[in-house]
Amino acid sequence: MHPVLDEITRRIIERSRETRGVYLERIRRARAESTHRRALSCGNLAHGFAACADTDKARLRGVQTANLGIVTAYNDMLSAHQPYERYPELIRSLARELGHTAQVAGGVPAMCDGVTQGRAGMELSLFSRDVIALSTAIALSHDMFDAVVCLGICDKIVPGMLIGALAYGHLPTLFIPAGPMPSGLPNSEKSRVRQLYAEGKAGREELLEAEAASYHSPGTCTFYGTANSNQMFMEIMGLHLPGSSFVNPNTPLREALTRAAIERVFEITSSAGDYRPIGEIIDERSFVNAVVGLHATGGSTNHLLHLVAMAAAGGIQITWDDFDALSHAVPLLARIYPNGSANVNQFHQAGGMGFIIRELGSAGLLHLDAGTVWGGSLADYAQVPVLDGATLRFAPQPAVSADESVLRPVAAPFRADGGLRLLQGPLGRACIKVSSVQDDRMVVTAPARIFHEQDEVKAAFERGELERDVIVVLRFQGPAANGMPELHKLTPLLTVLQKRGFRVAFVTDGRMSGASGQVPAAIHVTPEAAKGGALARLRDGDVVTVDAINGRLDVAVDPAEFAAREPAQTDLEHYHFGFGRELFASFRAAVGPADGGANVLLNA
Repeated sequence: MHPVLDEITRRIIERSRETRGVYLERIRRARAESTHRRALSCGNLAHGFAACADTDKARLRGVQTANLGIVTAYNDMLSAHQPYERYPELIRSLARELGHTAQVAGGVPAMCDGVTQGRAGMELSLFSRDVIALSTAIALSHDMFDAVVCLGICDKIVPGMLIGALAYGHLPTLFIPAGPMPSGLPNSEKSRVRQLYAEGKAGREELLEAEAASYHSPGTCTFYGTANSNQMFMEIMGLHLPGSSFVNPNTPLREALTRAAIERVFEITSSAGDYRPIGEIIDERSFVNAVVGLHATGGSTNHLLHLVAMAAAGGIQITWDDFDALSHAVPLLARIYPNGSANVNQFHQAGGMGFIIRELGSAGLLHLDAGTVWGGSLADYAQVPVLDGATLRFAPQPAVSADESVLRPVAAPFRADGGLRLLQGPLGRACIKVSSVQDDRMVVTAPARIFHEQDEVKAAFERGELERDVIVVLRFQGPAANGMPELHKLTPLLTVLQKRGFRVAFVTDGRMSGASGQVPAAIHVTPEAAKGGALARLRDGDVVTVDAINGRLDVAVDPAEFAAREPAQTDLEHYHFGFGRELFASFRAAVGPADGGANVLLNA
């Protein structure tokens, strides 16, 4: 095992000893006390199977067969989730074939950040993670189930579902992906048209045509943002079947993998003899593996929030310092847009997750003994699913990458270090995605220009006021201020400035999209401005340094003078009403800091 991996894992285990122990005791007690439908009264049970087919009713009346709870995030707003529309009936049919039953336990909300980007609805995005966790918990509260499958893919949905599932840690749980859409307009071309539009050199119709050619069919968007980072997590944490994350929807292999997942989940129930409760198989090693995977693939910055919150749900305490330490030890093995020109389909074709797991494992950078829902451990995930006629089998991972412009071995990485870094200094703690940043942009020093609204940045750009070296600071965008929205609509503007030769960086207590990264961005700054963070003391013209090499976020102002400044105030009222935002006042009041996962439910 790599010494850094070993050290960080030991550190997390020791830090989490008490909270993890409490969690494990709780789920063991839940297993002993919860007899599922055996404990239900006749009235309870009759309500539970009232709407089922007669065959299912007969099985549910007894106690010999397993009943599978389906938690689904299906809706028509997310292209990634649209294929799930027919999954419940498919799962019910497969369960019957196997002599068991399956029921939709409940649905969870699932919002598309692509639809809400730059709009008021985006301010509900991060909070929706915790709503999804609550919804998952409510779905499973019927206590009718011996195992669970979660149908979810996108940004907050998988983290929320996992948080909710870990509240029922005594139940075996498997996540079933639907896969990415086939490749459309290359992401680099879409980005080019967006930048032209930002400069006024392309019209709305041209932009819409490019967007529609990129997002064109059912399936996950093909760039490597938060949704596809989720899929990487689920596989490297052993909650998917091997090689299943990036198989396109509505294909024979996708169908075969879905069938195999259902067969497998019935094999790991308590009564089946290979009991694998999610709360036990997902442990400290699993989360270290997830962080390693994030660095090795250049994944989404949003997971510096989500992984912390997900781990806390299992009694495990991980910190940004753990991310940072692992970043210096883990090489970057993949170039997927925005870290390169390839999309996730090309990543999968080059070797995908099986290649990543084998390479990292061979270098001692993964806990290959970590628990999984399939096989003996993560060591069995360096395989490729293939169809032999109509039969699904798993073949050894090919020895070499099929395309080293997309996927490289540990011996010849794209970078010697990983994709995300921690920044610290008088302005607070922040993170930065460096896998997309050019070497000559790793340190940017320039005067700050302060904004409180995204539209103010856009207006200043259009007036030509940002045509210089500049650190664009957008504050009062943290979780307590307005839900910590993604600020991705600013990416084209900042990219235009950078391509014009200016030294540009972005600093915010908000988030950027998982698809952002080419402009240096110190994001998730904590403490946030609305909570008295140092960003509130910045003034226009202060010289700020974003230093991704040394991990610094500095301001060239005398410390005593800076501390004596009166923090800026702003009216946040307009963020708190309309589009349902008034319903989330209690979330804004209760939410914890960014480095604690921006957690509402488990905010210590």
